[in-house]
Amino acid sequence: MFYPMMINVKNKKVSVVGGGRVAYRKVKTFLKYGADVKVISINFINKFEKIKDKIEIIKDKYTPEYIKNSFLVVAATSSKETNEKIALFCKENKILCNIADDIQLSDFIVPSSIKKGDLIVSVSTSGKSPLLARKIRKEIEEIFPYEYDDYVNTLGETRRLVIEKCKDEKRKNKLLNELIDLDLEELKKRREKYEDCSRL
Repeated sequence: MFYPMMINVKNKKVSVVGGGRVAYRKVKTFLKYGADVKVISINFINKFEKIKDKIEIIKDKYTPEYIKNSFLVVAATSSKETNEKIALFCKENKILCNIADDIQLSDFIVPSSIKKGDLIVSVSTSGKSPLLARKIRKEIEEIFPYEYDDYVNTLGETRRLVIEKCKDEKRKNKLLNELIDLDLEELKKRREKYEDCSRL
């Protein structure tokens, strides 16, 4: 059973074994979240040319040496045997591993996600139907049509002020619940008000 969680991959070593469409899609996503990505494959689709300056490319067949120092690994080759070898090596060396075509061998799966600034919404069917997860993601995306960066940052700053300055737990919970019903301009006014207070 998969536990839903968020993992910080910024500047972490991520290895992707495979040079096809699935591998490319995984690499693009890891780059979006600031990972230090290495890709191992003998052959690569042309799209990798667009991102070759952002990743380490190793044109070779898989060997354990290439992934031994990884924080996490994605196996996306067309060889079931190779993917199984990668999964076994990762388990023996306590490296988180995702096998693109085998949920049973995977330590984690990647949900279908929407990223609007710091707002991230993920949908998963626990591997049962990625297409359904994608469909639901698109429906949710229509609810959040623009970047939420400014809103989420302002909300986070105001929340921090409430937590730091309000010592009464009941009142603190009341103030925090009020925040999520405010629009951006109201939030900014509330933040300015709380900044001027020594305590709430």
